[in-house]
Amino acid sequence: MIRVLVADDQPLVRSGFRMILEEREDIELVGEAADGVEAVRLARELDPDVVLMDIRMPNLDGVEATTRLVADGTRARILVLTTFDLDEYVYAAIKAGASGFLLKDVEPAELVDAVRVVAAGNSLFGPEATARLVARFAREPAAAAHSLDELTERELEILRLLATGLSNAELAGRLFVSETTVKTHVSSVLRKLGVRDRVQAVIAAYDAGLVSPR
Repeated sequence: MIRVLVADDQPLVRSGFRMILEEREDIELVGEAADGVEAVRLARELDPDVVLMDIRMPNLDGVEATTRLVADGTRARILVLTTFDLDEYVYAAIKAGASGFLLKDVEPAELVDAVRVVAAGNSLFGPEATARLVARFAREPAAAAHSLDELTERELEILRLLATGLSNAELAGRLFVSETTVKTHVSSVLRKLGVRDRVQAVIAAYDAGLVSPR
């Protein structure tokens, strides 16, 4: 069962998501928050698998709420909700550790698929969105650069390919290995870099100078 917390200051949005999620047998809505402060408190208390986090909320916005939860070491995967495709708030939330973003006018089936994808430990970005994200981050001064010294040559190759937005299946086809092998390599890359997911790994690759925007 996937346990979900919804954080949004609009009651109609929360009720709409509630109706969609409660229809699924594999998803349980465990709580609702009307602002970022409540979202952080409930996430700590309820230990959800996924948090649907509105970007713009009163008292504490979704970016700061995400930052606090990630700093806490939360295991919850955070999906940020936005009205605008890849606005500055979304970039900030992803930099803080969010695992993906959804537009608020998302279709019900897409919402459910998104919850399942991030609950399984994946990031919710297509190749185009990933390319735009990493190009955007690459224009910023590098943060404390991640060290790539522990990565093997194969893992460095995997990381370079991740920066192009390839899925595990596409990586397997490119490298002529099984998808299981790719998953093992990706997991090792994430562990050695100390990051939460694929997008965070790609950002680390840009920060370290391994790849550069085309």
